[in-house]
Amino acid sequence: MKVVTVRGWVKARWLLAASGLLLVALSWEACAKQGTAVPAEFQAGEVKFRANCARCHGEGGVGTNQGPPLVHKIYEPSHHGDPAFQRAAANGVRAHHWQFGDMPRIETVTPADVEQIVAYVRWLQRQAGIH
Repeated sequence: MKVVTVRGWVKARWLLAASGLLLVALSWEACAKQGTAVPAEFQAGEVKFRANCARCHGEGGVGTNQGPPLVHKIYEPSHHGDPAFQRAAANGVRAHHWQFGDMPRIETVTPADVEQIVAYVRWLQRQAGIH
């Protein structure tokens, strides 16, 4: 039986997270290559996501070196419901799943903006098979 050290566990978690990021990025690229257009009802959310969220969470929600992917199983509706996104934007978030550091509150969005952004993110998640 192999003993996994804390350092080994952290490395294993990082590798799993990185592979998840890669899979999400690949699924987003595949979606983009197929020409899947954002439906009209999610386009306002896409615009607001790009303006307020993409810098850290990446184009299409796939994450960057500054923020986690939102198109990821951790953010599926049963684990992070829509109100969690509202609280994150209004209050910020203390880092708890990822090693990106705390997320500041986003003063440039209203609750209505966040509602549209979440609708867009949920659409992206469904495109990636996350329900």
